[in-house]
Amino acid sequence: MKLAFSSNGFKKYSILETIDILAEIGYDGIEILQDIPHAFPPDTTEEKLIEIQQRLDYRQIGISNMNAFMTYGYIDNWRPSFVESEAGERRRRIDHTHSCIDMAARLGAKTLSTQPGGPMQGVDSAWANKVFIEAMEELADHAEKAGVTILVEPEPDLTIETSDQFIEFKKAVPSDAIALNFDIGHFFCVNEDPVKLVDKLLPYTKHYHLEDIAASRVHEHMIPGTGSIDIPGVLKKIKDTGYDGFITIELYPYQTTAIETAKQSYDYVRGILNEL
Repeated sequence: MKLAFSSNGFKKYSILETIDILAEIGYDGIEILQDIPHAFPPDTTEEKLIEIQQRLDYRQIGISNMNAFMTYGYIDNWRPSFVESEAGERRRRIDHTHSCIDMAARLGAKTLSTQPGGPMQGVDSAWANKVFIEAMEELADHAEKAGVTILVEPEPDLTIETSDQFIEFKKAVPSDAIALNFDIGHFFCVNEDPVKLVDKLLPYTKHYHLEDIAASRVHEHMIPGTGSIDIPGVLKKIKDTGYDGFITIELYPYQTTAIETAKQSYDYVRGILNEL
């Protein structure tokens, strides 16, 4: 298995600086944030994409995934979402994702992760699932042609939170261009056991996000090894499936200690992987 770190934990650094730092620590890959300040489509020129590709090649570091989840370039972490009550705002999220697909294809990235609908405050669940499915059907057509797989990432308090909800969604959108970004901490937050979910969700999983979570199961990302998730158990289970892709550590709350956080996380997780 290969180890990566998400650039959303390095928002005080440029994307080129982040590539350099992660490569020097020893990471095999980087997840590129398709939002400010790294690769927000409206701000990212062809020249910048060339620079990113050249730096990746020079540092011999791969792209683990493109992160199209966050949208601070527009509003915030979740909005505009796929389940906004205003159709124009839903369209803005869909169009943003189309742009992210094009960028992923341009950089040769195989996957792109996105939100599982959106915040549910004041939103009817049946309607939210309906409009999200419609959006994913449209995006799947584009992704198939571009050779990119869209990874839906269940998250607490959004339209799709649990493994069963994801499986029901996937039945409605059977396209091979739609798969799962298995966020280990997110499932733990909604009282599911990530170790047991690895086999259950294996047919759908194309990438893993890793962070620790406190025993309270509050959705606050923590450095691996400092919370209550059985991280060695999860990693062993993943390895036993034969998965040989990327596991991306995602720690956006640690902006002021990004380098130290990435190094501590690498040492801990790489140590476990080396023992498996």
